[in-house]
Amino acid sequence: MKKVTKIISLMALVGCVAISVTSCQKHDSNSPGVEFMPDMYRSPSLESNLFDVVKNADGTFDTVPSNRKPVAGTIARGYMPYAFANTAEGYELSATMRNPIERNDKNVKEGEQLYGKFCTHCHGATGEGDGLVGGKLPGAPPSYKTVLKTLPEGKIFHSITYGKGLMGAHASQLSQEERWKVTLYVQKLQGNDAPAVATVATDSTAVTTK
Repeated sequence: MKKVTKIISLMALVGCVAISVTSCQKHDSNSPGVEFMPDMYRSPSLESNLFDVVKNADGTFDTVPSNRKPVAGTIARGYMPYAFANTAEGYELSATMRNPIERNDKNVKEGEQLYGKFCTHCHGATGEGDGLVGGKLPGAPPSYKTVLKTLPEGKIFHSITYGKGLMGAHASQLSQEERWKVTLYVQKLQGNDAPAVATVATDSTAVTTK
């Protein structure tokens, strides 16, 4: 019994000495301490538009972008290319396009809501070019009721897509369908609820003549 007590006492003494020795050492305040299986909670990850490490056939390694470019000649599902370039010629050719969106109360209302979010600040609520921002520009936007009253729907869509004059492009903010709905509402502001029939339809967004 006395032998067991001596062993326990000796172990306690060794433990105390070990604690006292280690506690007196200088520690790094930024050190996380001893990590047990750090790969379980600090696993590497890749973010988009960064670089990935790949192994070549000869055993060497290269760094390549983690995002790949689309295959040449392909387009994303659901995306419809726009036929006309952002040039003077493309602007004139856009006049041949006709709106693929049906003119009804629902679509015109949606166009009005989008116009209120993206256009009113410059063009004004009634299309007179008297928006709060438009009034501070070097030249106020022309009125849809007078100057731009006869502007074709294709040119309206083209202008929304690429921008025109002081107006910036809105293709990154509005889908093609939304741009056509805004066009419907702009035509309502023009007083042109029934656009003229086109003789040629060259739009790449599945537009048909009326």
